[in-house]
Amino acid sequence: MNKLEKAIEHMQNQKFEEATKLFTESIEENPKEPVGYINFGNLLMHLNELERAERFYNKAIELDDTAATAYYGLGTVYYEQENYTKAQNEFLQAIEKGLDQADAYFMLGMTFVHQEYVKLALPYLLRAVELDPNDVDIQFQYGLCLAQNGQIEGAEETMKTVLQLEENHSDAYYNLGVVALHKEDAALALDYFNKALECNEEHMLAAHGKAQIEQALNGE
Repeated sequence: MNKLEKAIEHMQNQKFEEATKLFTESIEENPKEPVGYINFGNLLMHLNELERAERFYNKAIELDDTAATAYYGLGTVYYEQENYTKAQNEFLQAIEKGLDQADAYFMLGMTFVHQEYVKLALPYLLRAVELDPNDVDIQFQYGLCLAQNGQIEGAEETMKTVLQLEENHSDAYYNLGVVALHKEDAALALDYFNKALECNEEHMLAAHGKAQIEQALNGE
């Protein structure tokens, strides 16, 4: 195991000081290798040192402008800073440079969601689902995006998939309740809102939806 591999192992085990030391040594010994800068950038992201991470990713790109994971790292920095337009550009670059991974498509889709371009987000979130169908967060955000695009049947099916992956997902139950209301099935909606509250008794939206339905059913 070389220094870089050992440093990555330390980072995964939350041994950040040891990781920092080995990453630094690796970069000093191989200053023209972008992978050292990318991994040090990843460590700085873990430590929430975003501006320093940005410098390391940029250095990696300076050394190799085809380093897809450096663009992905840079996109993540901008995403954390809520600079979604810049993040979008970096995630696009990462994909164009060959990073065909679910996370890249998911993050790109989410930059469009945050900019309220839900139609543009949909194909990227769909691609993320295709690449990693068992990721709960990806499935859930895809389901929300389907709903925002008026694809109610697809949203309903996707939220049920979320529950197959995580049976106590309160937000999936809540959104199924909203779908049921859309279909004018108040009894089913009430059942879903109750299930959301069983999973999370502090789910305020589900509690509000339940109260509204009960008032309507009681003729209040």
